[in-house]
Amino acid sequence: MAANRRNGMHPAEPGVMGVVSSARTLPRISLPTVATVVAAVAALYFGREVFLPIAIALLLTFALAPMVSALKRVGLPRLPAVIASVLSAFTVLALFSFIVATQVSELAQNIPLYQSNILTKVRSLKETGIGGGIIARLSGVIESVGQELDRQEASPPAADEPEREPVPVEIIARERPLQVLQNLIGPLISPLASAGLIIVVVIFMLLEREDLRDRFIRLVGYGDLHRTTEALQEAGKRVGRYLLMQLVVNIVYAVPIAFGLWVLGIPNALLWGLLALALRFVPYIGPIIGALLPLFLALAVAPGWSLVLWTAGLFVAMEMITGNVVEPWLYGSRTGLSPLAIIVAAIFWTWLWGPLGLVLSTPLTVCLVVLGRHVPQFEFLDVLFGNEPVLEPHARLYQRLLAGDPEEATDHAEEILEEKYLFEFYDKVAIPALLLGEQDRVRGVMGDEQRRQVAASAQTLVANLEDSAREEAEEDDPAATEPAPADEDKQAQAEGEDDTELPDGTDISVLCAGGRGELDDAAAAMLAQVLEVQGATVSKASFADMDPASIRRLKFDAVDTVVVGFLNRDSVKHARFLVRRLKRAKSALRVGIVFWSEGGDDKETAVKLANDINADFVAHGMVEAVLGALSSDPPVALKVAAKRRMRRRPRPAEKAPLAAAK
Repeated sequence: MAANRRNGMHPAEPGVMGVVSSARTLPRISLPTVATVVAAVAALYFGREVFLPIAIALLLTFALAPMVSALKRVGLPRLPAVIASVLSAFTVLALFSFIVATQVSELAQNIPLYQSNILTKVRSLKETGIGGGIIARLSGVIESVGQELDRQEASPPAADEPEREPVPVEIIARERPLQVLQNLIGPLISPLASAGLIIVVVIFMLLEREDLRDRFIRLVGYGDLHRTTEALQEAGKRVGRYLLMQLVVNIVYAVPIAFGLWVLGIPNALLWGLLALALRFVPYIGPIIGALLPLFLALAVAPGWSLVLWTAGLFVAMEMITGNVVEPWLYGSRTGLSPLAIIVAAIFWTWLWGPLGLVLSTPLTVCLVVLGRHVPQFEFLDVLFGNEPVLEPHARLYQRLLAGDPEEATDHAEEILEEKYLFEFYDKVAIPALLLGEQDRVRGVMGDEQRRQVAASAQTLVANLEDSAREEAEEDDPAATEPAPADEDKQAQAEGEDDTELPDGTDISVLCAGGRGELDDAAAAMLAQVLEVQGATVSKASFADMDPASIRRLKFDAVDTVVVGFLNRDSVKHARFLVRRLKRAKSALRVGIVFWSEGGDDKETAVKLANDINADFVAHGMVEAVLGALSSDPPVALKVAAKRRMRRRPRPAEKAPLAAAK
């Protein structure tokens, strides 16, 4: 890229070059009705006993599908491959649950042993005065509440009733063995039944995966098989990859945590490692919860504070390494969700389905975003939760100019200029943004004050990009003048790249002016900056300077070419008069007119229009304007306007001979 800047190479690369099309408007997104949304949410909420196991089974199907495919490629039949995958997955989950339950039971038995250390730390806080006032106030509040409760419970006896001696009561439990067994097994029936149901559903989904896919296509997308198939493949690939990569990331995070806690001497280090692995599936708050429990235990185990600090340092270090190194390396932002969408989805699914909904929030939202990306009726989901820009670059820039925020517009421009040239940014982003402003002005939705604000913000944007323009002009790479290899030429032609070279503007003086308004002046300032990058001597004039009374005061002695730009294509008549005035001011002056547009006309139409208005050239884009302004062609002579001859009426003396001749 640096090798082409000095000579003004114009590669038609993807990205910004392809974001703006001719006369294109943003697609209209059809939002669902409030009744539809409320009905869907109510169905998910009241039918959670049905939908929650199905959702878990669906996500497990996405996660286990690659394993089943791998076993089938090895040569194992479908049924054994499915059974082996499901049994292995649920065996790991059962082993995980057993270890966690065992560790929790052991921890519960040892908690009374840590009471003395907690009391010691509280006394030390009181002695040092740190938090003493808060602790004393809390203790006083608790004691007052307890005394008030005791006073209300102990009701005074009536005055006329004699006090009775308390009668000892002995309670003898006479429960039948069947009832005891029911009390023990009853709480376990619901989770075991749900787990068994999920296992069965996962097995049948994996066995009938192709049939379910065909039925789903027939149900929702039979009219567009390509789009529906693509949506299903992307959903399965993205969710499966997310779950797999998240599992790998959590293991990489949990193993050092467990080992570090064991080295520090924190009891039940294996439990905290497993909980860190599981809780990290919960977005954002999961790692915090996983770190609070070991920190509390570190507070209770040792009498000092050093163990608490070492434990906190371990979690902070692992979180920074995992978040900044491991996650971007493995999957980056492959979920396709914005950070705010992840938080909102976590809140929504937690309210809807409780803790399990919190764990499932990210993969479920990923499925919804994929659905919105490929199904037009659900496009609003991709707009709300996706991480792709919802505004095209030129629309985003125009929005910032409308808001009077040139600084953010400059940041947006500098991001594009990291990969693109200055004239590319102006041609494909900035000029289309001004065209949107001109369209609003013509429609009457933009007032005079707002138009001046947009133009001033655009002028500020051009001034802020002066450093970028200077750096681009100072670049001088010897490799830029070397001919490209034949292979690269063939590749450029195959990719449809435009290899137009912007000429050197040294020793050429150009005056850039706006045509009919402040927005035209902003476009002229952009063209002037591009010409300066090419080495030309550039001066600028406003649209007010092009008035008949003001144009005489302009000095054209050292000017070779005048370029006047119009954002309004209906300014042909005004441009014709302007060309004549400029050429009367200096006959040897080259005058070019730019009718800014996104698509433009073909070359033959531009030449015909130039002949019509007596201009040296007519351009429609930044590249054409630069080529015309820096051209060495001789100026076009001013044409004499053809005068319309009026028929002269015969005088009365001439009427007599005419009558005699008849």
